[in-house]
Amino acid sequence: MIQKLKEIVGSDNFTDQLEELVPYSYDASINVHRPDAAVWPESTEQVLAIVKFANEHKIPVIPRGAGTSLSGGVVPIKGGIIIDLSKMNKILEVSIENRYVRVEAGVVCDTLNRELAKHGFVFPPDPASSSVSTIGGNVATNAGGIKGAKYGTTRDYVLGLQVVLPTGELMRTGSYTMKCVSGYDLAKLFIGAEGTLGIITEVTLKINPLPRHAMTAVATYARLEDAGNAIFQTMTSGVLPSVMEILDRVTLQSIRENTDIALPDAEALILTETDGFTWEEVEAQMEVVLSILKKNHPIEIKTAKDEKERLTLWKARKSAYATLARVSPSFTLDDVTVPISHIPELLVGIQEISKKYDIVVATFGHAGDGNLHPQILFDEYDPDQVARTKKVEEEIFRLAIRLNGTLSGEHGIGLSKAAYMDLEHDPVEMALMRQVKKTLDPNNIMNPGKRALDG
Repeated sequence: MIQKLKEIVGSDNFTDQLEELVPYSYDASINVHRPDAAVWPESTEQVLAIVKFANEHKIPVIPRGAGTSLSGGVVPIKGGIIIDLSKMNKILEVSIENRYVRVEAGVVCDTLNRELAKHGFVFPPDPASSSVSTIGGNVATNAGGIKGAKYGTTRDYVLGLQVVLPTGELMRTGSYTMKCVSGYDLAKLFIGAEGTLGIITEVTLKINPLPRHAMTAVATYARLEDAGNAIFQTMTSGVLPSVMEILDRVTLQSIRENTDIALPDAEALILTETDGFTWEEVEAQMEVVLSILKKNHPIEIKTAKDEKERLTLWKARKSAYATLARVSPSFTLDDVTVPISHIPELLVGIQEISKKYDIVVATFGHAGDGNLHPQILFDEYDPDQVARTKKVEEEIFRLAIRLNGTLSGEHGIGLSKAAYMDLEHDPVEMALMRQVKKTLDPNNIMNPGKRALDG
């Protein structure tokens, strides 16, 4: 294996050294397992050769972007070869006249948007890890992010893919057009598949004009129910804010204690933003949003008075995950999603589960599209806390499903949620998904052990 991989990618792009493999043994979840080797291919041809070799010898291969997965999606649970796509980072084509961009999988999300901004365009999905996360990873997890309420998720922008299949074949699927109903939509099969069906090496994305203006406001509440109702009413008002985020008391306290950002003491804070082509349009939308926030008994409502204050509010939201990571020795970050009308019940339900098991749960997330991120804080070296944490997580999953929701809105299933797949999917659906996996990956080499699809 060592000799063959060195022949394919070169000695400088291969490693089996312990100190270099340890970082590839984990992602942003609590799952850990070390690979046997790692490679840094620089072309689709090299990826193709690696996969052909791996399939012939039944060696697991795990595609990896920036490793920001929060569900163990890139942890090599059965060993094998990590295929780090970070060196495949070229922006291949920017076609403003046709509203698409073609990129290699290793292009970083923010890098792409800096290039598109020069032309007045944007790739709208905005995950919190956008400064490091790659487009290939975004596609593999169907990443959404802070602006999902208005602009949707990565799936809504993928026009076409180039994919190396587990059997060592290269496939192009999709088109360069805004509409396409020619054949089965195979591109969608690989979006959100977490690298279990193939390795995405190139992506064609639809792009949008960059909004010219934006207005940001925050509202604080003494009751979670009031905040949840304000969100639900806003999202059914006829106005579609580009941002509708929520941070609970635990999250606000963590940000206050670990940054220099001054945030109020409240049970919940809503961060909202409207954007548009004209300032008049932005203001008119915000007036509607503010009127709804006021009806739901806020402690305070504040509109950012300038760009500096607006960026400070954004900094507070994007620091939630990192500051909470400092509070506890260990944590699990989930992303259950429910229909928007059930947001108040989900918020209150998570709080009740936290109290029931005496485990701290900080809740924040993209409430405008029903996607909340309960971050469960615990000590992994305390067996009793570990046991209670597992019960908390399972009850949150069951609550979300009971509210007609889903186990994951954007983080994926990976290893962390594989045991709970049958809560959401019936036996017929699970059997069909396993059959698709077996058909495309008969030797089960592609990111095995994930999503309860093996076997």
